[in-house]
Amino acid sequence: MRVLAASALALCGLAAASCGGAAANSERVAAPVAAQPSASAAPSSAPAASPAAGSAAPTADRPLEGRTIVIDPGHNGGNHKNPKAINRQVNVLTQWKACDTTGTSTNDGYSEAAFTWDVSQRLTKILKARGATVKLTRADNTGVGPCITERAAIGNKAKADAAISVHADGSAAGNRGFHVIIPKKINGPVDPVVNDSRRLGVAVRDAFRKGTGLPYSTYIGSKALSFRNDLGGLNLSTVPKIFIESGNMRNAGEGRQVQGRRLQAAHRSVAGGRFAKLPEVTSFPA
Repeated sequence: MRVLAASALALCGLAAASCGGAAANSERVAAPVAAQPSASAAPSSAPAASPAAGSAAPTADRPLEGRTIVIDPGHNGGNHKNPKAINRQVNVLTQWKACDTTGTSTNDGYSEAAFTWDVSQRLTKILKARGATVKLTRADNTGVGPCITERAAIGNKAKADAAISVHADGSAAGNRGFHVIIPKKINGPVDPVVNDSRRLGVAVRDAFRKGTGLPYSTYIGSKALSFRNDLGGLNLSTVPKIFIESGNMRNAGEGRQVQGRRLQAAHRSVAGGRFAKLPEVTSFPA
């Protein structure tokens, strides 16, 4: 149970119909553009805030007291019902992309949206019990969206100490393993937090590997780290943020694990791993 509840927030990524696996599985895009998105799509790049003065101090039982963490459950259960809404193009600074996507699924139909929602709910409970203020980018698994630009804006508005987008990949059936997606500098709002995002990503990778025993991705990145500049949720973030691809749902073995106890409890790996030492992950003072 400890292993199960140990890594789930380190889970997820995008995928075929989801958001970010291999190039063939990435979000649908249009031609790159130089224009910047509107102010509502790209909030100002103020650095994430330290715990507010006068807030409760962390304790051994509540080490995340005073910290704000944003959890972004990838996709949404109602996305497939409104293709017009999710296919609307939005500017992510390096190119135009679909507002959102439907996500992938296991071979027997368990959707990525349902998986990310379940993981995010479990992780939220753990993080709150440890003192964190937790904000989710969607309220249920029956709606549509929000757009990838809005998901970034939610973390920015919260001035989160850390944000994680939870996904699971949908690559070729023979591919295996998990990976973490970390932003690159783009001469944009994410640049000041790229280094902190990398530290967060490495910490989550290590916690996820230890908590689940799953292998590093055999098909993306190096040592389960993939650096990208084409994801709106990262490009528009002004707070440390990563995506986690918890495994390949289209691989029969990993698809079964996604639905089983091994990954359903994985969220404790991350919550009990690096989030418990969040000041070490970011440059913000404790």
